[in-house]
Amino acid sequence: MVTFIGDYPCRLDSKGRVLLPSAFRKLLNGGSENRCVLRKNLYEKCLDLYSISEWEKQTEMVRTKVNPFNKKHAGFLREFFRGTAEVLIDGNGRILIPKKFFDFTGFSKDVTLAGQDGKIEIWDTETYEKSALGQDGFSTLADEILGGDLNNG
Repeated sequence: MVTFIGDYPCRLDSKGRVLLPSAFRKLLNGGSENRCVLRKNLYEKCLDLYSISEWEKQTEMVRTKVNPFNKKHAGFLREFFRGTAEVLIDGNGRILIPKKFFDFTGFSKDVTLAGQDGKIEIWDTETYEKSALGQDGFSTLADEILGGDLNNG
């Protein structure tokens, strides 16, 4: 399994393209595939970039939890796939972010690409900086999630 780590400040060009950091390019699809999937993040005003193999894992997980013949589930599936686009990594290592995502994210010229285990989050840099929990907030959250009694937690 591929793990993306680190955050990289980047700039969008006038056409809405962003140069992927070389560390991320090497890991995306093992360098053998130039297709990726971009989707709206479910919880934040950012985008998630997946390799094709990771996207297939994500969709398989969704398939196991939904029934397309259930009206609520069908609505979820529609919205889940509505916020997606297949993007190509061009010969210069850039992806074109479709215009439909700009209103959702509020992108300016400065974006941050943040490795998040099996995906890369793409944030407007100012929004990304504001989302930081700070040391105290993060340590409290870490204690809540990871701390405590291992036998009861």
